[in-house]
Amino acid sequence: MSIAIGAAKGLSHLHGLRPPLIHGNFRTANVLVDENFIAKVADAGVLKLLERIEDASSSSTSSFNAFKDPELGQHGVLHETNDTYSFGIFLLELLSGKEATYQEAFRSNDTTLQWVQEEISSNNLVDHRLSGSFTEEGMRDFIKIMIKCVSFPSGDRPRMEYVVSELDQILDCEITRTTVMGEGTATVTLGSQLFTN
Repeated sequence: MSIAIGAAKGLSHLHGLRPPLIHGNFRTANVLVDENFIAKVADAGVLKLLERIEDASSSSTSSFNAFKDPELGQHGVLHETNDTYSFGIFLLELLSGKEATYQEAFRSNDTTLQWVQEEISSNNLVDHRLSGSFTEEGMRDFIKIMIKCVSFPSGDRPRMEYVVSELDQILDCEITRTTVMGEGTATVTLGSQLFTN
């Protein structure tokens, strides 16, 4: 949870600058964790440089990017909500333990939400390695904020400062619930541990 909160705070900070800085290329690989497990957002603003390099290259290939907001292709202008969508996919990877780039379902907005709903219905959404890390209420709240982040149209998505507030509240409630229940504090799963068997 602390990694998700740290990444959300990083994006919220970028969006809070004047003028706002849109990351435009947020993905799990751009979330770095220091020795104290504090998440840092990397590569902010590099997208524009990469686009210039791609434009200059005659052998540019269009590869699928699960973190790219499908609405970005319709509007062509980066907006904070594009980063919010990418953050929602990041949360989905954290929760499911599955890399979005390998999920066929992430190739369109309709199938992404449909896939999430199917996985929830069949109790397959949450990575088994997270069992015991969250209470049922905390997991439900986490899934709700994740779904809000990837919702369509993009105008329905929350601002990152709201996402930070919601994640902080979930963490506070989880600490209270697990302490009252005698389970101690919630465990932390590192991003590098998510995609190993």
